[in-house]
Amino acid sequence: ARVEFADMERVGRNPARIIPAWRELPAGQPPERHARGIGEPVWAGRGQPELVEAQHHEALLNVAFADTPTLSLLCPYDLDALAPTEIDEARRTHPRVQRLGRTDPSVSYLQLPPRAKPLSGPLPEPDGAPPELWFGPGGLHEVRDRVEDEATRAGLDPGRAADLVLAADEIAANSIRHGGGSGRLRVWDDGRAVICEIRDAGTVGDAMVGRNRPRLLARTGRGVWLANQLCDLVQLRSSPAGTVVRLAMRHRD
Repeated sequence: ARVEFADMERVGRNPARIIPAWRELPAGQPPERHARGIGEPVWAGRGQPELVEAQHHEALLNVAFADTPTLSLLCPYDLDALAPTEIDEARRTHPRVQRLGRTDPSVSYLQLPPRAKPLSGPLPEPDGAPPELWFGPGGLHEVRDRVEDEATRAGLDPGRAADLVLAADEIAANSIRHGGGSGRLRVWDDGRAVICEIRDAGTVGDAMVGRNRPRLLARTGRGVWLANQLCDLVQLRSSPAGTVVRLAMRHRD
């Protein structure tokens, strides 16, 4: 069976949603049947934050499906439209490269360990200095109010504003439960989207966080998963210094 995501622009707007979508293919196939998928998460015109997350997603594909021999994925890259640096990154995230009908091992491939960790580099600072809100146990209502106020001020559609508030509430609750009991919130409008950032002192050890559908009665793993389903982009960075999660909701769907 061959499956193409005709709506990759929608599914892949937040690249963290692509792996869960691919997982549904082998799950619905007979054990002896091989599924082949084609997906193009890196395309010309991607904004820089989305591009970085899409490239990280491409690397994580090899971790997510290392033990799924019944699924083969092909990731097209437009050599004429993409920058040389983006093609070079594709060679680093894919074990094999196909061109003009010939498939060869990628000599640039950087294999991730089976228990890959989240990205740890810094995220670019916003223009200006968005005010910070410190919150702790009992302070989630302040988080929700601040996000709702800023989203309304930015003119975000009420439904999308409500989704951003819910996502922020989930991530802030994670900070209280797993991030040392407190966190810091910043919210700003970058012209394209309303950005909500939450920082805490905790660390995340699994790069697949938010990409594995939580089990029905699971007590953990729901916050980042839900944020990925609700938001147009989720950026997570974690290191021994702490964790930062940025949620983006575009002005227009």
